[in-house]
Amino acid sequence: MLNPDLKLNPKMFDKDVEMVPTRYGYGEGLVALGEQDPNVVVLCADLTESTKSEEFAKKFPDRFFEVGVAEQNMAAIAAGLGISGKTPFISSYAAFSPGKNWETIRTTIIYNDSNVKIAGHHSGIMTGPDGATHQGTEDIASIRAWPNIKIFVPCDSIEARKATIEAGKIKGPVYLRFTRDKSPVMTTDKTPFTPDKIQVFWQSNKPKVVIFGMGWLLYQALLSAKELEDDGIEVLVANVSTIKPIDEDSIIDLTQKTGACVSVEDHQITGGLGGAIAEVLVQNKSVPMEFVGLQNTFGESGKPIELIKKYKMDKDAIKAAVKKVIARK
Repeated sequence: MLNPDLKLNPKMFDKDVEMVPTRYGYGEGLVALGEQDPNVVVLCADLTESTKSEEFAKKFPDRFFEVGVAEQNMAAIAAGLGISGKTPFISSYAAFSPGKNWETIRTTIIYNDSNVKIAGHHSGIMTGPDGATHQGTEDIASIRAWPNIKIFVPCDSIEARKATIEAGKIKGPVYLRFTRDKSPVMTTDKTPFTPDKIQVFWQSNKPKVVIFGMGWLLYQALLSAKELEDDGIEVLVANVSTIKPIDEDSIIDLTQKTGACVSVEDHQITGGLGGAIAEVLVQNKSVPMEFVGLQNTFGESGKPIELIKKYKMDKDAIKAAVKKVIARK
């Protein structure tokens, strides 16, 4: 059953569940921050509408900077602003930022601990029709090794707004990961957003496995949990919205409680959520683990729902991974 303490969306399993892109929450969060703090500024690399930075640009034109197709320049300018008392947010597709400007971010922002928030949009194969060149599926792996960076991956538009606002309050670099297409709204305005903490969205009395989900694919994990429970297999589903620093205590506690785990992410299984969890487990007490995500391959053009089925990242694939890991216990 859904965790009643978190005040989640009770209609999330309905056929007409509300569907909103997580990037919309980013736009709302920027405007809220802009109203609260005059030092918040936003930069974009010719993708103002797609990244929903336009909401901020319309309301605070004097604090918005369109740098054009120049992701490296955007990062360097933001780095200067970030060490000069401003709170800059830089917006582009994840494939380009932190893709094209990876070294510039590393050297000018991360190394100097500049107060910059990096918004990577159109992440994962959720980007769909734009194809592999625009599907940022390696972004977390490419930046997780950077020192002193915090990584947020909100599960829906409401959590995206909360994560954006929270990022603006944090001193130092933050990476925010957003998706292009519409995805189910799982949380509500009353659902707490606690940075650095894992939240159990689905809980059973005698769980055999904990499913750690990241971003919009958490919904597929919840669908699988519902169907597994109907089959007599009880699980926990945990929302991992902060990838770095990862909530080690909760990972250890939940895996010891269940004896097995499955990671679910719209990202390469190498270096992403699954890798972060595995690193925690091997340094403590390991349990059998299965990884659901891109398996050493690029995506392709197609509808998101078709792609997650083809690449075995949907609810059926998660159910299969749960059964497989139970057999290994």
